Amino acid sequence: MYTYNICSEPDEHLFEKQCKALEKHIPGLVKGSLLHDVDDSLTQCYSLGDSSIVVHNSYYIGALYIDSEINLDNYFD
Repeated sequence: MYTYNICSEPDEHLFEKQCKALEKHIPGLVKGSLLHDVDDSLTQCYSLGDSSIVVHNSYYIGALYIDSEINLDNYFD
């Protein structure tokens, strides 16, 4: 599992931008469920073949980050 820390605090605007960037730059990415937690945390699920990519905007952890079963280094500058 790969984890990418995007921001050291939750940020809904950056969360939306990050999701759109993944959708734009990763061919074959399939958008799944958007989960909204009671603490206003957001989790966007994606699949790419048999692998999952999950973008978290977590108020519980206090960060915006991505968990991915594939290496996404080529998509980050």
